[in-house]
Formats: sequence, structure tokens, C-alpha cells
Amino acid sequence: MALNNLKPAAGSVKGAAKRVGRGQGSGKGGTATRGHKGAKSRSGYSRKIGFEGGQMPLQKRVPKFGFTNINRKEYVGVNLDKLQELVENGKITDTVTMDVLVENRLARRNDLVKILGRGELKAKLNVTVHKFTATAKAAIEAAGGEAATL
Repeated sequence: MALNNLKPAAGSVKGAAKRVGRGQGSGKGGTATRGHKGAKSRSGYSRKIGFEGGQMPLQKRVPKFGFTNINRKEYVGVNLDKLQELVENGKITDTVTMDVLVENRLARRNDLVKILGRGELKAKLNVTVHKFTATAKAAIEAAGGEAATL
């Protein structure tokens, strides 16, 4: 084996791509295999998603329904059992604020947070977030903690 007789493995190299639009002598000149006229023959053409050849697309044929409230506020839910888990792992001690939740990846910086009532809370915690469910607030206060709203 020497540098002058090295060859790629059989089947690993495909033939050169066909060179289109390089003159009439190549047999692929003129229209460059794109056919005559129409959008697909033009440079810069890219088919839009959902394009159906000019027929009214499905997403425009189907009637729209429902209502989107532009003033809706989305809250990120954090359950009591998650807070208890953080206490057991030593991540939080007595106070739970937005900074603590962001630090432990339970919420993002600009999220609105709501404490939900799933699970059992044994630790005494002072929780300060945007909202509480009635059961969560009762459970926090029953454990000797404090539930403050931002």
C-alpha cells in the first residue's frame, strides 16, 4: 500500500452531482432541468408550508372558533411536596422567595408563581410568592409558617 494506490471503500463515494445550467453542450443547459415557467422554475423559489398548489389551504378552509383572552395571566405551579423535598435536601431552610425558586429551577425570573396544595408540608416556612390556593395557604399556616403575597 502506498499513497499512489489508496482508494476509498467500495460504495462510500457517490458520483459527482449533476452540474445543471452549464451550457447547452452539457445536456443540462437552458432550463437546467426545471421545466418551463411557473414558480418552481424561478430562482429564489421556496414552497411555503401548507401550500396546496393555489387551492385554498386547509388552515384557511377550516372555520376558526374559540376565544383568546389577551389579559390572561399564566402562573407556574409549585406544589407543597416540592417545597418539602427541597427542605429535606437542605436546599431551603426557613424562607421561600422568588430568588430561591429561580435558584432551584422551579420558576424563571419573570414568571408568576402560585403555590398549590398537593402533598404534605411538615417544615415551618415563610413563603412569599404571587398567589396561593386556599389549601396551600392553610397547610403552610398549619405547619407554623407564613404565606405572604407579592
